[in-house]
Amino acid sequence: MKRTTTFLLLVLASTVMFAQTTITEEGPLPDGVFETSGLVFYKGKLITHNDSGNTAQLFEIDTVSLEITRTVSITNGENIDWEDITQDSEYFYIGDFGNNVGTRQDLAIYRVPKNSYDQSDAVAAEVINFSYEDQTDFTDAGNSDWDAEALFVLGDQLIILTKQWQTNGTVAYAIPRSPGTHMATKIDGFNIQGLVTAASYNPETNILYVLGYSSFLEPFLYRIEGATVTSIFDGTVAKLDTTAGFGQTEGLTYVSDNRYFVSSESFVNSNPPITLPALLLSFNTNDLLAGEPVPEPTPDPDPDPEPDPDPEQQKDPLVLYRTNGSTVLEYELNIDKPLLAQAVFNASGQRVIFKTGDNVTADGIDIATLNAAIYYLTLYLGDEVISKPFAKF
Repeated sequence: MKRTTTFLLLVLASTVMFAQTTITEEGPLPDGVFETSGLVFYKGKLITHNDSGNTAQLFEIDTVSLEITRTVSITNGENIDWEDITQDSEYFYIGDFGNNVGTRQDLAIYRVPKNSYDQSDAVAAEVINFSYEDQTDFTDAGNSDWDAEALFVLGDQLIILTKQWQTNGTVAYAIPRSPGTHMATKIDGFNIQGLVTAASYNPETNILYVLGYSSFLEPFLYRIEGATVTSIFDGTVAKLDTTAGFGQTEGLTYVSDNRYFVSSESFVNSNPPITLPALLLSFNTNDLLAGEPVPEPTPDPDPDPEPDPDPEQQKDPLVLYRTNGSTVLEYELNIDKPLLAQAVFNASGQRVIFKTGDNVTADGIDIATLNAAIYYLTLYLGDEVISKPFAKF
């Protein structure tokens, strides 16, 4: 994925969460996979690939040294925009369906036999060609809702989750796993409030994890329980409270029933100067094996337990976001107090914008006059002041 967001928030906002999930940095990935875009675990190794415009190759990564130990070329493939990889017991599936502006009519998934992959460093793939059943307009109107970067196997189907640049949602489409030309059938959708970049369905636990980032490059992770080939999001859907900072998280794979790896690609920006290396990260879960009985809850020794906190009180007090193409920094204020004033400070502590009285708007502030730099939005709430950093490019 070559297009990057125009705003970057330096902290991770939280909403109502399922549980605390610690994402641990394992280390930098080698230069050969600086644009890692998909991830799968096979025979003790990670397999990844780069995205658009790079070679049609798969790279095996050692999980300890993080070095490339093997490279396999797909002899009849072209990396137009490879965005994810998944697997079943017999095949790897490589999604060549990156489609930022929605104009592509050559979307494909390469099916790579594992027995051929095991025997040779040059493998011919079978091709699954497809189109979306409900796309009729292929004109270039800028970042579109027809991009996709997430692929996983569920039952006898391949499931694609779209990356909707305009609406920040995702739509699930089902495709048969067999070569040929298919129509991708729309089965579900979800207002995920971000850009979906990867998904991993764990057959040991029947839990689906969905990875992505916001328009501010804030990584997010969702846990979905009860996904089926006819309904992905009708079960239990929860956004996890992660410890991730910020980055362009692109790949996700399960390793075992409760261990996962995440890859993030290199990110470079000149003004303000930001350089992030391609990284491998990991996290652990506490999911039950499929069919394992749910343990009985431990009795609460407190005869008068405190009531569960109101979910509204668990929200991040200030969440920043921006509508594509707008000069207004929008926000959601989750504190029930009167807003008296707004201010923006630069990194040196100088106040560059200040609004009070009738000039204060409750959900945004125009930052069109600001130069590219790091700033702090500050809201004055009577007896409380709340502030959060953002960057303008």
